[in-house]
Amino acid sequence: MTQNIIYVCTTCASTWQNGKRVGISGGEKLLEQLSNLHDEWELKEKFPIQPVECMSACNRSCTISFVAPGKHTYLFGDISTESETLSETCEAVLDCASLYYRKTDGVMPWSERPKALKKGILAKIPPLPSI
Repeated sequence: MTQNIIYVCTTCASTWQNGKRVGISGGEKLLEQLSNLHDEWELKEKFPIQPVECMSACNRSCTISFVAPGKHTYLFGDISTESETLSETCEAVLDCASLYYRKTDGVMPWSERPKALKKGILAKIPPLPSI
C-alpha cells in the first residue's frame, strides 16, 4: 500500500512577542500528544506523523492533514488543543487516519468521520491525475 502521512502544523496557536514565537504552541501540544498515541497505534509504520512549520490556516488553528499518493488530501482546522479534551481529540485524529488508510481513494464521507473531525474541514483536494 502507498505511503500515507499525517501532517501537523507546529506553529498553530502560537504566542508571538516582538515578531518571535514564545512558549509552546497549540500545534506543538497537539503534535506531542498525537505522537504519544501514535507510538502505540497499529498503523504507525504505514502512516507516520510529519511536523510542518506552517500550513497557512492560522485563523483556523490547529491544523492537520492526511496525504497519500493517488488519494484525496484532507486539511482539517479548528482542532482543539484544550488540555481536558486533547487526548480524546488525538484519538479521533488517529481513528480518522485509520479510515483514510482503508479508503483506496482517500474519500471519507462526513457520516463516517469521528465527531471531532466532522466539522472544521478546510479542504478536500483531489489527487493528481495519473499520467
